[in-house]
Amino acid sequence: MAATDWSGIHPQAIVDPSAKLAENVTVGPWSYIGPGVEIGEGTEILSHVVVKGPTVIGRNNRIFQFSSIGEECQDKKYAGEPTTLVIGDDNVIRENCTIHRGTIQDRGETRIGNGNLLMAYVHVAHDCVVGNETILANCATLAGHVTVGDHAILGGGTMVHQFCHIGPHSMAAGGSIVLKDIPAYVMASGQSAEPHGMNVEGLKRRGFSKEVLMALRRAYKVIYRQGLTTEQALAELRSQFADVPEVQPLIDSLQGTDRGIIR
Repeated sequence: MAATDWSGIHPQAIVDPSAKLAENVTVGPWSYIGPGVEIGEGTEILSHVVVKGPTVIGRNNRIFQFSSIGEECQDKKYAGEPTTLVIGDDNVIRENCTIHRGTIQDRGETRIGNGNLLMAYVHVAHDCVVGNETILANCATLAGHVTVGDHAILGGGTMVHQFCHIGPHSMAAGGSIVLKDIPAYVMASGQSAEPHGMNVEGLKRRGFSKEVLMALRRAYKVIYRQGLTTEQALAELRSQFADVPEVQPLIDSLQGTDRGIIR
């Protein structure tokens, strides 16, 4: 990473001398960049943002006002260990978002991938892993140790219990309370969340073929319409859809669950 280019830093911003900012990074007025922070090229930190380390932020991100990035977590077991936050490239983090570093009881790292949109007031707790191209709408809240797969969408006010997995291409409606895993491709809503079919419109927009969509609908029926246990459903999916690679994320969702899946 190149030496800090101070030309993009507002004179009323505070940047610790040990922070590493690449070229073309901008920091707005009244923002604070602490020690142990690295920020990649083209990232824009607007006004009144706090970034604490150890935190690594990639390229071409935009972080809006009053967000708190890389703060120590709210886990009572946390005792000041040097855990980390890693944010990828091309993310938009809107107003008042809070993203905390990890804990040594887990992976020691909170991680956010590339191309994500975190709308206003989103909270990402310690040790969460957020994939790529996700949308977390206003006030969506992730408890600790949550995993969100690629292209997942969480509607406004969605609350996700700790250790839950949100499968890739899945969607939770606004106001949902997610207490168990949402399998890949599944639409969910309710308090607590229940399955409501496949995220067909989202999959169409991402170029899934009609044949694949039909296969995924059949796979959904195996899980939710035949009265099978999870293990029985897994066996059926492996047998019936061995030639449909797009079903594999659904299989992964079922065999990797600790909390069970929504029913």
